[in-house]
Amino acid sequence: MKTSQRSVVDPFIVMDVMEAARAAEEAGRSIIHMEVGQPSTGAPSKARARVEEAMEADPLGYTVALGLPELRKAIAALYKDWYGVDLDWQRVVITPGSSGAFILAFTALFDAGAKVGMGEPGYPSYRQILTGLDITPVGIPTKMENRLQPVPSEIPEGLDGLIVASPGNPSGTMLGHEEMGALIKTCHDKGIAFISDEIYHGIQYEGRAVTALELSNDVYVINSFSKFFSMTGWRIGWMVVPEDHVRVIERIAQNFFLCPPHASQVAALGALESRQECQQMVDVYAENRRLMLEELPKIGFDKIAPPDGAFYIYADVSDYTDDSKAFCDEILAEAGVAVTPGIDFDPVRGARMLRFSYARSTEDIREGLARLKAFMASRVAG
Repeated sequence: MKTSQRSVVDPFIVMDVMEAARAAEEAGRSIIHMEVGQPSTGAPSKARARVEEAMEADPLGYTVALGLPELRKAIAALYKDWYGVDLDWQRVVITPGSSGAFILAFTALFDAGAKVGMGEPGYPSYRQILTGLDITPVGIPTKMENRLQPVPSEIPEGLDGLIVASPGNPSGTMLGHEEMGALIKTCHDKGIAFISDEIYHGIQYEGRAVTALELSNDVYVINSFSKFFSMTGWRIGWMVVPEDHVRVIERIAQNFFLCPPHASQVAALGALESRQECQQMVDVYAENRRLMLEELPKIGFDKIAPPDGAFYIYADVSDYTDDSKAFCDEILAEAGVAVTPGIDFDPVRGARMLRFSYARSTEDIREGLARLKAFMASRVAG
């Protein structure tokens, strides 16, 4: 059978790196994982307990398409606690991970042929999901002096939408209140739909992250339980949309997904009660970040924009290679450390960049840095 043109999307290379690392481990090698943006911890204890209780009392069948009202209300309360934002809980939509939210958002906002801008480097699946929906992704090359975040003067004419991420992936850098506000105002003035990816909120080290909802109600905000709440495999996220878009999203969600996973929604309720436990994980990331920023320059990776949040460092390795994929393969083969090539995040300039994730235990990060140090010393000497 033939395949559609919309199915011609690039692979998510970090997943390929994960598979190569898994195969190496299966063959008996010790691998330190610095490739994937996944906490090494499991779901919070109250999340697991909630599900155990629910499984004994409830068949956990379909829920309504927008998600459990109890969970939607709890997320609205989170915005009050974290940002001082009074949010109508009925604007909250529970989704099958942030990926499901992107599909819903892009489908609701854009027709085939629309143009949607995104900063580069940026999360690669934006580009691929848009392509799969016959929407044209438009990369916006960001600058190191702007800490790899887009600025209003860089927004091209003719866009129908703009998606930003703060903290960003792969950079970990954040938009401040003024910077976020300037982007939103520019988009509103030009009739450009604004989508804010806030999946890494809660994981920040220099001040707090700013939600787009502090600045406007006429935006889409997307978040997830994957990162701060350490629930990647549960595939549960949420989005906040303007009041008059709720029914639009609901109709699409009813048909595309029926509903988010019931068990995961129950777990999410427990996770929201576990913020202190989750903060302890952030304390581990903070120590890992300190080690990475201290040791990577000594190893030779000194061209970076220090991250404000998330758990990544994006490094310019142009002194060593112009083929980041081959360099990653070499590091995995020789050092036993899995890292991600920049071409996943920037198809033009990423061949000279690497992303290091420090979401694992501090013990793993120390070992990974030691292996990278030995590898680079041997490579330079050779």
